[in-house]
Amino acid sequence: MDRKIEKKFWSKKRLLMISGGGVLVLLLLYNLIFADHRATLNVEKDKITISTVSKGTFEVYIAVTAVVQPLKTIHLDAIEGGYVSQKYLEGGSMVKKGDSILRLENQHMIMDFVKSETEMYRLINELQNTKLRLKQDRFAMQQKLATFDAQISQAKDLYDRNKQLVDEKIIAQQDFNKNKFEYEGLLRQREIEMESQSYQNENSRMQIIQLEGTINRTQLNLQLMKNNLNNLLVRAPVDGQLSSINVEVGSSITAGQNIGQIDDLNGFKMRAEIDEHYISRVFPGLKATFEFSGKNYDMVTTKVYPEVKNGRFEVDMNFEKETPDGIRRGQSSPIRLELGKATTAILLPVGGFFSDTGGNWVYVVDKGGKRAVKRNIVLGSKNPMFYEVLEGLQPGEQVITSSYENFGNKDVLAF
Repeated sequence: MDRKIEKKFWSKKRLLMISGGGVLVLLLLYNLIFADHRATLNVEKDKITISTVSKGTFEVYIAVTAVVQPLKTIHLDAIEGGYVSQKYLEGGSMVKKGDSILRLENQHMIMDFVKSETEMYRLINELQNTKLRLKQDRFAMQQKLATFDAQISQAKDLYDRNKQLVDEKIIAQQDFNKNKFEYEGLLRQREIEMESQSYQNENSRMQIIQLEGTINRTQLNLQLMKNNLNNLLVRAPVDGQLSSINVEVGSSITAGQNIGQIDDLNGFKMRAEIDEHYISRVFPGLKATFEFSGKNYDMVTTKVYPEVKNGRFEVDMNFEKETPDGIRRGQSSPIRLELGKATTAILLPVGGFFSDTGGNWVYVVDKGGKRAVKRNIVLGSKNPMFYEVLEGLQPGEQVITSSYENFGNKDVLAF
């Protein structure tokens, strides 16, 4: 006889299904609560650069390229204009003070000089003629005065005799008066002649003074013109090297035009171009270091040129003590220019990451070394080797410092 078998609710199959579902729910809950849902990118570790954060001395400096220049450069400018008739020296020649470099010709200046010289000789002749005429007039006046004196002497003698005779009533009063008028008239004429001669002498003296003044001014002007003619021969103002001469025979030169330069080889300086970003931090007195032939030479910034060209400005630096032997004009070399005092800081090596993040965040490798996670940081100053870390990193941590260009905006990099 058959017996009805009752099915059990907690069957083995049902228990297995419930257990599997529970495990699945637990896995879902774990993944929802504990799993890392950040965007992840797999990268090849051997294609990135990983640097270690350290603590050490942070030196605030920049590396710039400087060019060796003479300590003093004398520009040769044409004092007078003209065309080049002769060129005695070429660029690169060593010169002594006073050496002839080139000769200019200027026909207009020569003609003006000849005219002024002719005018001066005319004035000199006129002065000599005036002096000669004055002497002749003086002799004539003296002769005229002598004639007056003789006539007056005769008239006075007659006057004295007739006065006695008229008193004795030997001659008529009318005859005496005639003689008296003649005598007094001669005296008056002599006074007028003396006044006339005095006026003529004064007038002649003034003419001579004026002529002499004109001659002196003409001679001075002539000397200046002669000096200008001498300036047509361009000479070296100092000893040195004629580093450039920018004219050729037949060239037309205007007054004030630069025709070359002479370098004083008694010393050298370095001139560097610096990015305008640092213009507010560079000033005279900053120290610098120049390495040449394995030896460091101390330098100091002496001049900052304020003009900015193509995003860069120039500075001059002089050697503080000795000048390296063997350096040459135009030679370029890196210079280490200090912008501040050294301090102790957390250091992050310089890398391509900065151009992608602006220094606001980096990928930090975790302790297991299997992945790198994005972390916000704060950077301070920079030198050619390190960034100064202000916040976000600790010594010993490892950071990806190569470019982040291919990482997109992922939060985690898996190796």
